[in-house]
Amino acid sequence: MGITDVLALLGGLALFLYGMQMMSSGLESAAGNKMKSILERLTSNRIKGVLVGAAITAVIQSSSATTVMVVGFVNSGLMTLNQAVWVIMGANIGTTITGQLIALDMGAIAPVFAIGGVAAIMFVKSEKVHHISGIFAGLGILFMGMDMMGSAMEPLQNSETFLQFMTTFQNPVVGILIGAVFTAIIQSSSASVGILQALAGTGMIPLSSAVYVLFGQNIGTCITAVLASIGTKVNARRTTVIHLMFNIFGSVLFTIICLVTPFVSWMEALTPGNPVSQIANVHTIFNIVTTLILLPFGTYMARIAVKVLPDSKKEEDEEYRLKYIRPFDSTYAIGQAAVSISQVRDEVGRMRDMVAKNIHDAYEVLIHYDDKARKKVTEREEYIDYLNRGISEYIVSLMGNEKSFSDSKQLNGFYVVISNLERIGDHAVNLAGYADDLKKWDLKFSENVLEELEIMKRQCLEALDIIKDVQAEQVGFVLNKASAIEQKIDDTRDKYFKKQMQRLKKGKCKPQTGIIFTEILTDFERMGDHVKNIAQQYEEMEG
Repeated sequence: MGITDVLALLGGLALFLYGMQMMSSGLESAAGNKMKSILERLTSNRIKGVLVGAAITAVIQSSSATTVMVVGFVNSGLMTLNQAVWVIMGANIGTTITGQLIALDMGAIAPVFAIGGVAAIMFVKSEKVHHISGIFAGLGILFMGMDMMGSAMEPLQNSETFLQFMTTFQNPVVGILIGAVFTAIIQSSSASVGILQALAGTGMIPLSSAVYVLFGQNIGTCITAVLASIGTKVNARRTTVIHLMFNIFGSVLFTIICLVTPFVSWMEALTPGNPVSQIANVHTIFNIVTTLILLPFGTYMARIAVKVLPDSKKEEDEEYRLKYIRPFDSTYAIGQAAVSISQVRDEVGRMRDMVAKNIHDAYEVLIHYDDKARKKVTEREEYIDYLNRGISEYIVSLMGNEKSFSDSKQLNGFYVVISNLERIGDHAVNLAGYADDLKKWDLKFSENVLEELEIMKRQCLEALDIIKDVQAEQVGFVLNKASAIEQKIDDTRDKYFKKQMQRLKKGKCKPQTGIIFTEILTDFERMGDHVKNIAQQYEEMEG
C-alpha cells in the first residue's frame, strides 16, 4: 500500500465523515425544532418513548445527538429520568438505519445525488430547499467516500502484516476495545459502523471478527453523551449512566451469544456474500434484541442510575451558577440548537422568578425595614445581574455557530427579554433604596398611601405572572393581557399621582415623603412597560 493509497483512504474517510455531517445537519435543519417538541411531549409510556427515540434518531442519523438532546432535557427538567430510558433505547435502534442505507450500495449513482444537491444549494435561494438539498448532497458524498475507502484498501488484501493484524480482532476483548476507542475518537457509531462496513466489503475482516468491533462501537458512542453531561445536574449525568448500561449489557450478551451459538453463521446465511449487509443486520438485531430484553426493566435501570449517582446537597446550595445552561463541546452539533434554546428558556424563567421575588421582598423592606432583608435584596440583585451576563454570554456564543432563521430569532428574542428583566430588577432595588431614605429621614407613609402602594405592587407582580412560562400558541393572548395590565398600571399611577398632589396641597404629607411616593409610582409604571416589552418580544419570536 503506497502513499497514494493512504491519501486516497484518508480522502475517502474525510468525504464519508463530511457527507454524514452534511446529511445530518440538513435533516435536523429541515425538521427544525419539531424534534424538540416531540421529545418534550413524551409521556411515561415506554413503547411510545422507544418509538419516538427510534424515529428521531433515524431522521438525524445519530444516536449520540438524540442522547445529547435527552441529557439537555433531563437537565432542564423537561423530561424525567424514566422517560429518558425509553428514548435512549429507541435511539439505539434508530441509529442502525445508517448502516442499512450503506448496505444498499448506491455508489454507482452517488455522484448524481451529490451534484444534484450541490446544484440546488448553489442556484436555489430557498432556505428550506437548501436543507433538503444538503441531505441529498451529503448522502451522495457519503457513498463516494465509501467507494474511495474501499478502493484504497484493496491493496491491503495482499499485505500479510495487515491480514495478521486483522486476525487479532477475533479476540472478543481486543475487538470490543478497538471498536470502543475508535468510536469514542470520532464520536459517532454510525460513522464508525460505516467504516467497518467499508473494511468488511474488501474481504479483509470476516464477520466473525467484525461483530466484536461492532459491539465495542456501541459502547464507544456513549462518549458524546458523557462529554455533554460534564457539569450538568446529577439527573442529567444519570442519563449517560443508563446509556452506558444499555450498551455494555448488549455487548456482553451478544459476545456470549457469538461464543456459544452459531450466530455469525446465521447472519452470513441471511445475506450470503454480502458482508456490508451482514454487519448492518447484526447492528440492527443487536439493538432491537437488547431493547426488547431491557424494556421491562427500564424503571430499574433508572433506579440503579440514581444509586450510582446519588443526590448531592452541595448542588442545591451552590450559589451564583447557571442552573439550566450547561454548555458542552461536542463534535456533533446535531440537536444542540434545540437543547440550547430549551436551556436558555428555562434559565430566563429562573431569572424572571428571581426578579418577581425581589420586587416582593424590596416592597416588604419598604414597608417594614429590616437590615437582613435589605441585604438579601441587594444580594439577589447581584445574582440577577450575574444571570443577565451569563445568559447573554451564552447566547452570543451560540450565535457564533450556524443557526436556522427560527433558532436565531429565538435567541435574539431571549437576549431582549433578559435585558428587560434586568431593568425590572433595577427598579425593584430602587424600592429598597427608598426604604433607606425613609429610615435615614425617619419618615413613614400614611395608611392610605400604604394601601395604594400595595395595589401597585400587586399589579406589577400580576404583570410578571403573565409572562411566566409563555408557550408558542399563547403569545397573542399573553400580549393582550400584558397590554391591558400595563394600561391599568399607567391609569393607577396617574390616579394616585393626582391624589398625592391633593394631599400635598392640603398639607397632609411631608414634601420628602411626597417625592419618594412619586418616585415609587414611576418605578412601578416602568416595570409595567418592561413587561409589555417582553410580551411583544415573545410574539415577535414566534411570528
